[in-house]
Amino acid sequence: MRSARPGRFRRSSVLALLVVLIGLLGATGSASAQPGSAAAPVAVAQPSGPTGPTEPNDAVTVTVGTPEKPSESIVILLLLTTLSVAPSLLLLCTSFTKVFVVLSITRNALGLTNVPPNQVLAGLALFLSLFIMGPVVSEVNAQGVQPYLNGEKSQSVAFTDGMKPLREFMLKQTRPEEIALFTKVAGDEKPATAADVPTTTLIPAFVLSELRAAMLIGFVLFIPFLVIDMVVSASLMSLGMMMLPPVTVALPFKLLLFVLANGWGLLITALVGTYS
Repeated sequence: MRSARPGRFRRSSVLALLVVLIGLLGATGSASAQPGSAAAPVAVAQPSGPTGPTEPNDAVTVTVGTPEKPSESIVILLLLTTLSVAPSLLLLCTSFTKVFVVLSITRNALGLTNVPPNQVLAGLALFLSLFIMGPVVSEVNAQGVQPYLNGEKSQSVAFTDGMKPLREFMLKQTRPEEIALFTKVAGDEKPATAADVPTTTLIPAFVLSELRAAMLIGFVLFIPFLVIDMVVSASLMSLGMMMLPPVTVALPFKLLLFVLANGWGLLITALVGTYS
């Protein structure tokens, strides 16, 4: 019995030593693991601000200027604007007014009220104006319109150059008295040269000159037809035919005289000749 107790005591002491060693090893491992995990923090990258150009060649340059050619929207806008003011330009800056007035006076001199109708006279006056203004329109297109569309001239330069042929045409047909009249009415100083005449003064002066010339041509046209009316009236009075209207008898003779004398040809030739 005594020999068995010392063996049990030895085995229990060995087991106790093993437990103590295992505990010490576990404590040492956990203590060494905790400082290692705390010593390795995760690095957070901070955002960096924008950096400027490092060399002069890297600088960004912006060039502001007029384009070489106008855009399609600008061309369409200018076209619509031109179409809206085209009737005023046709009436005030071309030969249309003079031609139309002369044709209307010729119709009245013949004693015809509605023949030819106004539409025919306006159409004839329009095409005669295009025929007369053809060289001027070609110069305006060559000096102003095409250089602007091709990007060779700016809008202001193209407008100034395009107006020069039209101004020269109006100055040739305008009397100095009319220019002086509108200059006096406007209270402006007398222009030194024709190029110094403002366009706002030149256009109404041109219209008055055209109306004056048209009425002078109409006066010349009325004389032969007035002679026919007087001869017919005197003949009817001498015959005692007081109730017969002289206009009815004189109309066939007027038409016959106008056709035999090639009146339309002479009239158009005279009108075109006034602008040559």
